[in-house]
Amino acid sequence: METELLYRLALTFVNQVGPRIGRTLIERYGEASAVFKAPLKELKAIEGMSEAKARSFREEVVLQKAEVELTYITKNNIIPVWINDDVYPNKLKNCLDAPLLMYYKGNGDLNTTKQVAVVGTRSNTDYGTKLTEDLIAGLANIEDITIVSGLAAGVDTIAHKAALANKIPTIGVLGHGHDTMYPVGNRNLAKEMQIMGGVLTEYPSGTQGMKENFPQRNRIVAGMCDVTIVVESDIKGGSLITARVANSYNRDVAAFPGRVGDRRSSGCNELIRTNIAAMITKTDDLIELMNWGKDKKTKTVQKHLFVNLSPDEKMIMDILHDKDAVHADELFHKSGMSSSQLAATLLQLEMQGLVKTLPGKMYRVN
Repeated sequence: METELLYRLALTFVNQVGPRIGRTLIERYGEASAVFKAPLKELKAIEGMSEAKARSFREEVVLQKAEVELTYITKNNIIPVWINDDVYPNKLKNCLDAPLLMYYKGNGDLNTTKQVAVVGTRSNTDYGTKLTEDLIAGLANIEDITIVSGLAAGVDTIAHKAALANKIPTIGVLGHGHDTMYPVGNRNLAKEMQIMGGVLTEYPSGTQGMKENFPQRNRIVAGMCDVTIVVESDIKGGSLITARVANSYNRDVAAFPGRVGDRRSSGCNELIRTNIAAMITKTDDLIELMNWGKDKKTKTVQKHLFVNLSPDEKMIMDILHDKDAVHADELFHKSGMSSSQLAATLLQLEMQGLVKTLPGKMYRVN
């Protein structure tokens, strides 16, 4: 297994082979080691591969970098999270540009049933601080929930600290390797987070917090979560990138409104104005938006009142039963149905009033 891990690490070091081509290669060959052993002629024939890219798999420096990284993560108790692992964030796995491999330090579950991204400006006001703290305090009694953010200064830091104060697991997604911390002042916070949650990055050791890394980081924050909440943001803030990426992934987006003319709320107001984000003013608004307030026991009793279900319908109901909402892709993979068969089954269940369609190709028991 260590040999396979070495090749998995190496795949991420191959020049110009990103997540999309990497996923294509893994889907074809199954294991990273098989990709490196494939004939060059075969590799070159794959869509998106040039001769130069194919030859990159023969460069010694690729495996040398992987060996250095393997030594580092072993020494520092860092968990390599591969895209086909059970621990890999399932919601992120549905995104085509999801990283093939990430590096994780912590004890928290990356697949809690409810995952909330809380993002915002680095130069927050007292208004933003209170909104963030009150929002997260209101989520303390919601079962199986995790707060996700980017461990940046401002709203991100407030969100992580509020989660810890309310004993809610929190995950920080970095724009650099585990051997550095930006901002430096969050190093101790990151260690605290690892007790109930953790710190996650797609970047290997030695990667500094370059400006271009943070938009890439934001796609992981958005992709991991059911909903992205923007607290305060400038019209050009990085939080708007996260919100728009979440929207492109068909995830829910919410924002707190601010005063007209207030620069640090201009981004939130624009997201609401353009219908990218739902407006929320308190935690209850979020709970209502996500339908997290309904009693699961009531839904379970109601489901069992209907005994005349086909085998396909019963299978879908059983999958939906254990979660508040399930993405269509997850239903497709777990049921083993064809896409047309799944669509017909979901339509029948919806017509019977047993299943409700949610935004972003999500479904839940009605």
